[in-house]
Amino acid sequence: MERAYWVAWLGIPGIGCHRLKRLAQHFASLQQAWQASVAALQEVEGIGSQLALTISQARQERDPEALLALAEKPGIPFLTPGDADYPALLWEIPDPPGLLYWRGHLCGWENLVAMVGTRQPSEYGRRWGMKLAKALAEAGFTVVSGLAMGVDRVCHEGALQGGGKTMAVVGTGVDGVYPAEHRALVEAICQQGLILSEYPPGTPPAKENFPRRNRIIAGLCRATVVIEAPVKSGALITAYLANDYNRDVYVLPGSLDQPQSQGCLGLVEKGASVILGVEDLLQKLGIPAKAEVSTVLPAEWTALETQIWQSLNRDPISIDRLAEVTGIEIHQLTTTLLMMELGGWVQQYPGMRYTRA
Repeated sequence: MERAYWVAWLGIPGIGCHRLKRLAQHFASLQQAWQASVAALQEVEGIGSQLALTISQARQERDPEALLALAEKPGIPFLTPGDADYPALLWEIPDPPGLLYWRGHLCGWENLVAMVGTRQPSEYGRRWGMKLAKALAEAGFTVVSGLAMGVDRVCHEGALQGGGKTMAVVGTGVDGVYPAEHRALVEAICQQGLILSEYPPGTPPAKENFPRRNRIIAGLCRATVVIEAPVKSGALITAYLANDYNRDVYVLPGSLDQPQSQGCLGLVEKGASVILGVEDLLQKLGIPAKAEVSTVLPAEWTALETQIWQSLNRDPISIDRLAEVTGIEIHQLTTTLLMMELGGWVQQYPGMRYTRA
């Protein structure tokens, strides 16, 4: 079972999320990687002779199936990139989590928007964070944040008030609550969404865990909205990561006199889009249809065009991922997508990402 090997590999010293993804991409499966020779392992970027020998020794001492049974024992489910339910957008980042624990309702990964900001927002930031989160939820988006005090809490609550879904990516195990004041909020989120973490059950809060979880927030989402952020802020880490991942970044404009606005103004200077109101943000994102509308495809389309169309939806997908899904060569995809875009059937986003128009 491939799932067992994701668990087994992660316990080997020197194998983190970066190298784990490279192993998965280099070999046909992690099971095959487990059986690879020392020489074959050294062909993987980032694995030298010493680490290859460490891996070889560790494999002799580890039983993947036994480790999987132990990992599943606490009763808290988790996903691996080898599972069909693992979020496709998250796999696109350089270091996707090998294990993603969850608590709540696994309800799909479409139309996720991150909302982040300072732990000490102004009244203006609180008001607009609540308003935008509620509007996004009402429009069918899922609001993703980090369960911290301040903006994170406001945005989770706004999504819940909007009757929509929200996800909290935490820096502890999903069985814990941090900060403790958010216990009732966590229970409410579990009713309408998910608590997510790459850390195993029982993991206490640790300072280094929270910046790392920001890459998951940015990686899960098609766009990141920064409400308020001072110059030194974890929210800016999330925004920079989102930009690195070719995702859209939007900021709430603020006053030059407010320290909470300085980070946002810096993001605008670097090219982030300014939010000019609720309708402006929804228009920038594009409100998803509540249900798929039956579409009559052109009779003259080739089998290639039809296959590409069937593999697209309203969430942007990278051309590399599309090639993976369809099995079509990149040069064929590029040419065909251009023709479909000119015909008004496909929309291209920054970073060579595509959706149905």
